[in-house]
Amino acid sequence: MLNIAFLRLNAEDVSYKLASFIREEVERSSLRGALVPVSGGIDSAVALVISVRALGPESVRALTLPERDITPERDIADVMRLVRSLGVTCDTVNITPVMAVMQRVLPLYDPSNLVALGNVKARVRMVIWYHYANSLGYMVICSSNRTEWMTGYFTKHGDGGVDLMPFADLYKNQIRQLANYLEIPESIVNKAPSAGFWPGQTDEGELGVDYDTLDLILHGMEEKMTDAAIASELNVDTSLVESIRSRVRGNEHKRRLPLILRLRTASG
Repeated sequence: MLNIAFLRLNAEDVSYKLASFIREEVERSSLRGALVPVSGGIDSAVALVISVRALGPESVRALTLPERDITPERDIADVMRLVRSLGVTCDTVNITPVMAVMQRVLPLYDPSNLVALGNVKARVRMVIWYHYANSLGYMVICSSNRTEWMTGYFTKHGDGGVDLMPFADLYKNQIRQLANYLEIPESIVNKAPSAGFWPGQTDEGELGVDYDTLDLILHGMEEKMTDAAIASELNVDTSLVESIRSRVRGNEHKRRLPLILRLRTASG
């Protein structure tokens, strides 16, 4: 039977493996440290704490990119409290002027097309991340989880444009387990997840399902269960499961490198 117990993990062991992975990959790259974009949400908070465990605060740089009238003050306050507690340097870049220019000069700009605007915003953030990473000789660490990865709930070449994805094999529920183990502040853990694309935007509102249910639907799919069986186990409409499966299939292109047509033939 599908239930949240399937997703329980040994948080101590997993956090050790995550920290080791980050440390080994940074060392292998011959870079000086890790740049961690932080938003005030649970995923980036976990990524920051694990990165500090991996490399030490002196080799980790946090970067937060608020936007006027979009980013809640509580998110900024949560970021500042967290970085102070970890002893990490945090840079703040207000992206409001950049977004104003983008909206003014972009052809086909439509203020009612919130998804397109959100994707532009995510790609602007990525450009700034890499400006810092290239300037400092750091590696960009992504905080995306498995739930986002499978459903394609990220922007291609935006928040998906990073050097390392240590957390992309952990469902959202498992990120919460890690956050509790790492003693991430409750003000962050209990916050409604949001990409911060527009006022009031939340992940679960866009996805049309709460994360715990979504995690179990995805787990059922990985276990090769039929849509009807998953729906019956979770007491949800089959149409919801079908829509999630369709989202997973439709976003396959986000999870792979660009396809290349191989035209060269082996020499005879």
